[in-house]
Amino acid sequence: MQTTIKSPVTFTGTGLHSGLRARMTINPASAEYGIWFRRTDVIGKDPLVPARWDAVPNARLCTVIENAAGVQVSTIEHVMAALAGCGIHNALIEIDGPEVPILDGSAAPFAAGIMARGIRVFDAPLRCYEVLKPVEVREGEAFARLEPAETLEIDFAIDFTDAAIGHQRKHLVMANGTFLRELSDSRTFCRQADVDFMRDNGLALGGSYDNAVVVDGDRVLSPGGFRHRDEPVRHKMLDALGDLALAGAPLLGRYTGNRAGHAMTNKLLRAFFAMPGAYRLVECDAARRRLLPGSSISKADVPAVA
Repeated sequence: MQTTIKSPVTFTGTGLHSGLRARMTINPASAEYGIWFRRTDVIGKDPLVPARWDAVPNARLCTVIENAAGVQVSTIEHVMAALAGCGIHNALIEIDGPEVPILDGSAAPFAAGIMARGIRVFDAPLRCYEVLKPVEVREGEAFARLEPAETLEIDFAIDFTDAAIGHQRKHLVMANGTFLRELSDSRTFCRQADVDFMRDNGLALGGSYDNAVVVDGDRVLSPGGFRHRDEPVRHKMLDALGDLALAGAPLLGRYTGNRAGHAMTNKLLRAFFAMPGAYRLVECDAARRRLLPGSSISKADVPAVA
């Protein structure tokens, strides 16, 4: 069965990279609508932008989507992860600026808002992409791969020279609220040297210790430290879920990422949909639906930080 949110929920805050303040509302939408963004501040151009893998022109520091008129929305990965993790298949997201508010740097506030409003179920079939054979993209030591699995799994590894992060690896089956409990509250992280470089180049203008975990060598500079010992790799998994949600339907397969980022995950989706025989679109029966990220969830699954 397809779903949407029962009533609108609004978030207000600054964008991580632009530093611009925006008001964003997740609205209910009908079955078969999918996920769309609408720029309410745009006049004279098509304001609707599809949340889809083939609408991504740039995913270097964050995931950006763009329509044929050149209208963009950036840093969509956290709200997309929250929608996927809450099992929302249809929504119209209205925003009065170019970048989604970063809030606390995680997906937990978005997930909490969605769960507070409730989820409406449609009597309409839910279709999923079943991964039939492995697809992989590589850049040096970094790679991202999709391969067959019963439901969505994410396996991620990162390596940083900063001792506060170092090597981290985590594997999770994303069924039955795993995203909400294990990943949703994990925040964006970065190195102090990267923050300095980005700000010198007009980026990360909205970044602060309140919406990102900043490390410098073996020190965590953000007050309170990590929410989880392995919060960085958990956040990379959160990002991956949000980027994979741009497939347009839930994925039944195992995603493996090693030093992968937004651009590589988008490159993987492009390779996946271009490869003959890599997938098939199947109707999810009750047994399959029970294995999806948004199945059997409740408000209690949302972390207290939200």
